[in-house]
Amino acid sequence: MATKTLMLPFYSKAKNIKKVWTIAEGLILPFLGVLIFILIWYLISSSIAKQLPSPMSAFNTLYELIKNPFYDNGPNDKGIGWQLFYSLKRVFLGFFIGSFIAIPLGIFIGLSKKLSIMFNPIVQVLRPVSPLAWFPIGLAIFQASNEASIFTIAITSLWPTLINTVYGVSSIPEDYKSVAKVFGFSKYTYIRYVALPYALSFMFTGLKISIGIAWMVIVASEMLAGGTGIGFYIWDSWNSLNLNKVISAILAIGIIGYILDRIFEKLQRRFAV
Repeated sequence: MATKTLMLPFYSKAKNIKKVWTIAEGLILPFLGVLIFILIWYLISSSIAKQLPSPMSAFNTLYELIKNPFYDNGPNDKGIGWQLFYSLKRVFLGFFIGSFIAIPLGIFIGLSKKLSIMFNPIVQVLRPVSPLAWFPIGLAIFQASNEASIFTIAITSLWPTLINTVYGVSSIPEDYKSVAKVFGFSKYTYIRYVALPYALSFMFTGLKISIGIAWMVIVASEMLAGGTGIGFYIWDSWNSLNLNKVISAILAIGIIGYILDRIFEKLQRRFAV
């Protein structure tokens, strides 16, 4: 007992060292990954594809863009901050519309095995359709490019949430169902106190995938729609033969996408079963 007591400071010190190393590893490894990516980029831009801007050139352009992101010199000359704002507004509107359709529909289908079998072919046929194919449909329905973009985001981003919600609700353990029967739960009570809590982590997995898809879709959609948004900004920069701005915009898209992914990952962990 005395020996164990004497060793406690050493155990505590070793535990602290391990904790510090884990934190350092979490910082060093991503930094090395980024460094390798920049090195490969530099080698490609200096040898294979010399027309491609170098990392330093692209980062300098990105710095200039974020120094004054919200300038507004007219319809076709707005800062990158405004372009990202317009894109995020469309993304979240389309994402929320898609989610409000996917979650209730997923619960409804997941509660019935027959409905799951009935709707599965429709989901599997429509799910892989390209966003570019949905845009003309949205344009035909709404007669406006902005609404067509939102429609495209909604219909392409709802599938992961729908599929994960159906899976979560349909995979509720039999013990949970038996307890609900014993207490005589109504359908509403069963959904509220059994189905929703159990399927919540599955829903957030789907929502995390959906927001990533929505953020990818917006670029292609805005290239077709024109006007405003980060997709239009990239297309306009390409037409101006300004590859530095194109790559800077791609980096900005990646950073925003990473932030969105981290936010939804935290929500997913928070509601994990």
